Amino acid sequence: MTTATAPDDQRGADEGRGGVRAALGGLTTRGRSFLAAGVAAAVCAYVLGQADLLRVGLLLASLPLICVLVLHRTRYRVAASRRLTPQRVEAGAEARVQLRVENVSKLPTGLLMLQDHVPYMLGPRPRFVLDRVEAGGKREVSYRVRSDLRGRFPLGPLQLRLSDPFGMCELTRSFSAYDTLTVVPRTEALPPVKLFGEASGYGDGQQRSLALAGDDDVIPRTYRHGDDLRRVHWRSTARYGELMVRREEFPQRARCTVLLDTRRIGFEGAGPDSAFEWAVSGAASVLLHMLERGFAVRLLTDTGSAVPGEGSDGFAGSVQDSADTAGLIMDTLAVVEHSEGAGLSRASDALRGGADELLVAFLGDLDEEQTALAARMRGRAGAAVAFVLDSGTWLTAGSVTGSVDERVRDLREAGWTALAVPPGARLTDLWQQAAGLRPGSVAAETHGGRS
Repeated sequence: MTTATAPDDQRGADEGRGGVRAALGGLTTRGRSFLAAGVAAAVCAYVLGQADLLRVGLLLASLPLICVLVLHRTRYRVAASRRLTPQRVEAGAEARVQLRVENVSKLPTGLLMLQDHVPYMLGPRPRFVLDRVEAGGKREVSYRVRSDLRGRFPLGPLQLRLSDPFGMCELTRSFSAYDTLTVVPRTEALPPVKLFGEASGYGDGQQRSLALAGDDDVIPRTYRHGDDLRRVHWRSTARYGELMVRREEFPQRARCTVLLDTRRIGFEGAGPDSAFEWAVSGAASVLLHMLERGFAVRLLTDTGSAVPGEGSDGFAGSVQDSADTAGLIMDTLAVVEHSEGAGLSRASDALRGGADELLVAFLGDLDEEQTALAARMRGRAGAAVAFVLDSGTWLTAGSVTGSVDERVRDLREAGWTALAVPPGARLTDLWQQAAGLRPGSVAAETHGGRS
């Protein structure tokens, strides 16, 4: 939760900067009508020789001009701030924007109208009218924004309109500060199931690993000052004739890679209910779930790019980094778009040589070549789960086609725990179904239910 405040040299309607010409451009319909009526009365008075009519015309024409001059020379100094809570929300959730206006001049303001610039995806532009703000006074207003689409949306700049008491003229001043609302994919809470082939962990996401400090640690090493005597290896001590200690063990985080297929040719349709959006939300749900279980995670796309990207393998560092990792991954998924790639070869290269405990893939439409390539990725992970989406069925809300079932069967024969995703399926149901499906099984099963 941050606060954005306009800088001192831009704090509200400090001074008219557009000149008198810009101020005349702020005449309202009422002000232009008075001016036109005054000019017309003055012309008629000149033609008809009516002095009284001339005085009326001059009065009508001078009133809006006086309002323009007074408003133009008004020395209001107004500070404004915007507070966005929270700055990161899931699609479909609301965020609250609080605006605070403060009159920092020594004179009370007249009628003030506030308007904040908001992208149309978040709703209509909010407008507020403040009657009068005394010297040193403060006013607070708020509004809510909501988006069903992922993305990063700018809020601002805030505009302030000054109006004279007669409504003859309005001048607009803009602040320079703005905030950014990040709308991340919807996520589902997944049950902590055990997938076939997943390594037995030490705890939920940890496994025992030897602390190798060098070649001398491959066997019990010589006792060093400060070593715990409980680690003394008596058999080696008797053999070598000097005090020897055992190697240490420490918990090492198991690793999980989530592969997200973003190929444009792999997904048809757009919008919050499209197959691609389901895949993005599914990837976000799995990543957060595995982080909660203590896994080191990374997001890998078909382009070969990895997030969070620390080091050469792309995995996050320590358990303490989990919150930052989750935020970085969700920010990335908030703006992920279709790639122009035609295949999964770059993702396959990124997985080559890895030692992932778990690989979870969200795949779009696959041809025979891409199915074979995905099948070869299976050998680079302890457990591999694939959710295959047929975007054509999502457009028509039909049943899963035979071609998709064939791709799923090929992946299962290669050792994947593969599932076809029908339109409207819940990831929670499919996740539990994957836990009960043995890799390599080609028996038919019931697809996940519709939401």
